[in-house]
Amino acid sequence: MVTTSKKLVISGYYGFRNSGDEAVLKSILTALQEESQRSNVTIEPIVLSIDPEWTTSMYGVRAVHRMKLKEVREALKESDGLISGGGSLLQDATGLKSIPYYLGVIKLAQWLKKPTFIYAQGIGPVHRKIFNPMIKSVFKSCTYVSVRDEQSADYLRRLGLKWNQIHVVPDPVMGLPLPDTASPVREEADTSIAEGQSDHAKLPVIGVSVRFWESDRKELTAIAAGLKKLVAKKAVHLRFMPFHLPDDVQASRFIMEMLGDVTVKGSEISITEDVTDPQQMLEEVSRCDLMIGMRLHSLIYAASQYVPPVGISYDPKIDQFLLRLESEPAGNTSSLDGDKFAETVAGLLEQRSQWLKQHEDRITALKQEAVEPAKQIITYLGRKG
Repeated sequence: MVTTSKKLVISGYYGFRNSGDEAVLKSILTALQEESQRSNVTIEPIVLSIDPEWTTSMYGVRAVHRMKLKEVREALKESDGLISGGGSLLQDATGLKSIPYYLGVIKLAQWLKKPTFIYAQGIGPVHRKIFNPMIKSVFKSCTYVSVRDEQSADYLRRLGLKWNQIHVVPDPVMGLPLPDTASPVREEADTSIAEGQSDHAKLPVIGVSVRFWESDRKELTAIAAGLKKLVAKKAVHLRFMPFHLPDDVQASRFIMEMLGDVTVKGSEISITEDVTDPQQMLEEVSRCDLMIGMRLHSLIYAASQYVPPVGISYDPKIDQFLLRLESEPAGNTSSLDGDKFAETVAGLLEQRSQWLKQHEDRITALKQEAVEPAKQIITYLGRKG
């Protein structure tokens, strides 16, 4: 069998040290590599990154600056196609620049006659109607379109894409493996990067991933109140896991300060403050008994490792992911009740085994489906020779 080499440019929110988006990139790279090993196609990735040197050192792949048009254009010209994804790239909730930027990269590739692949994106929210015809035009010219939830697919269908043009798949991170050095069994939390952690074995480990969202911090105050009520009744290890540095560190410390000294009644508290490698963070999450998350990918990390997730919704993407697990959030940031939140966490911790039995088959299926876009892309490139 003759092996052919193909260059693929990968566009996304990469190089910003956001653990969730870096996990998306790592997942895509891993899936492409694994699928290429089963075919006659080898992939040479070229990542568009805000920090190309960091991306190259982190993943061992070539990277170019995402904001330098000449570099982006040259990379696309020499490539055999473009992958755009995953994550929530096409949305205008965080500003007006994201949609034009990511559509612009795709359109540039199409002008250069390159096949374009949408890889498990979450589309929306798109509040401004001016963007709808732009998205429709670009997506109709794509070679392959996959989205990570039915809501994104419905949005594209309303724009005029046919149902069979859209492949609904899980978020790529559902397929991210643990690092090769990871222990095959979940143990108590690692002490190598913990702060304020003692050798307190056998405590249930509750991961906590929070972010700033409400201007008055009422969601963080409610989480702190709930956790305070929880540790008053049960000794646990609260393991704070910032996914976006440095903001999530500050949000974590905001809650930690409100909790005060939790060791009085036998609980522990720690924080993973400098973890940027997605697989290292995945390993941290895998050691938890439960994961409380505002960040979407903290919940995805947890589910992929069969750790029950407790979601706090600030965006529909949280609800949409939990729906795929046949679950729902413990509350939303605008009206989170600390008492009910504490009851939810305590109840799920108590019924962890039942939750696993109920969801194990569904999670396993999602993990297997998460690599489907890579299979489709490799198959297409293989046919092209």
